[in-house]
Amino acid sequence: MSNPTDPQGRRLQIIRWALVAALPCLLIGFTLMGDRNYGFLSILLILLMMIPFFLSFEKRRPEARELVVIAVMAGIGALGRVAFAALPQVKPTSAVVIITALAFGPEAGFLTGAVAALTSNLFFGQGPWTPWQMFSWGLIGFAAGMFGKAGWLRSRLSLAVFGFLSGFGFGWVMNIWYVIGFIQPITYQAVIGAYVSSFWFDFTHALTTLIFLAVLAKPWLRRLERIKTKFGLLENS
Repeated sequence: MSNPTDPQGRRLQIIRWALVAALPCLLIGFTLMGDRNYGFLSILLILLMMIPFFLSFEKRRPEARELVVIAVMAGIGALGRVAFAALPQVKPTSAVVIITALAFGPEAGFLTGAVAALTSNLFFGQGPWTPWQMFSWGLIGFAAGMFGKAGWLRSRLSLAVFGFLSGFGFGWVMNIWYVIGFIQPITYQAVIGAYVSSFWFDFTHALTTLIFLAVLAKPWLRRLERIKTKFGLLENS
């Protein structure tokens, strides 16, 4: 737990509230404006996303190399998703986002996830699903960073469990968009049916995230830590 009287504790509290506010904004915006305004919703989410990022650099001037490393990791996450386009639920993106968050902190993890979703949809196509994917992957990155800072993801087992659950978490948030956008009227039976029907898709995403983490996490984290130490990247993250 962060100390609310500490500057870093206050910053983390603001970040949490910004993330909590993002999903209701998406729900309200989607309901009131419909599919045609997904561009506006994406911009809204980007603004909410950028607030904690800038707060993380409030006491020092960020260097270009610190921004570049986040852009590179987001690019890798996006390209990984495109590379497995023939297998829609096989998404190395989640593993890349989690690894980035463990190496550079929760704010970097959130940015990496959100930017990876936005840029990969330049290939898959932008739509009303884009801000939801940005939020889902961003939240996975933020959660991984917070759990990593707390020391809860140090073992292979705990990291594997988190990666597996994150695959389901991504699908469950996306199911909210599906229910709001395509189910009328919304009933308990319809909601349960939507989540049951997505189980195997979510399971595939969860399992592949676990596998990618098992293969990539240790060597990538070792290299990222060396880069972080050598160039002094995100030292206060």
